[in-house]
Amino acid sequence: MSRTRSRSTSPAPDAHEAALRALRVRDLSVAELQRRLDERGFAEDEVATTLEALVRTGLLDDARLAERRASSLAARGAGDALIRHRLGELGLDRGLIDGAVDGLEPELERALRIVERRGAGARTARYLAGKGFSEEAVRGAVATGSARELG
Repeated sequence: MSRTRSRSTSPAPDAHEAALRALRVRDLSVAELQRRLDERGFAEDEVATTLEALVRTGLLDDARLAERRASSLAARGAGDALIRHRLGELGLDRGLIDGAVDGLEPELERALRIVERRGAGARTARYLAGKGFSEEAVRGAVATGSARELG
């Protein structure tokens, strides 16, 4: 016995519906969501109205996104430079990026925790530099870690 599937004849989603679907997956910046909606071919005025409504209702909040993403990256061992870079890729405003990074635990303290876990040495220094820690934080953390190891 063969079944025939009925195809959905529902209309294509509007910009607001498409935006809500995208935001269900993860938080997006205003710039990211605007780019997605533009790529889907929605009219400029429809996109602008949608973004305005989402910002007004708090569903789209660049400051909240910057703080959460910065905190998440810091918890995963990223230094300030890497965090700033990643937040910049989201199209966030420089002021929001600065505020989010300033709200984090100091970079040196985060670097010290990594040194405690990995040990002090050139290898750890290269690791920290690769994770976006400043030269000052790398030097300070590795020197402090070396002093602790020596007792």
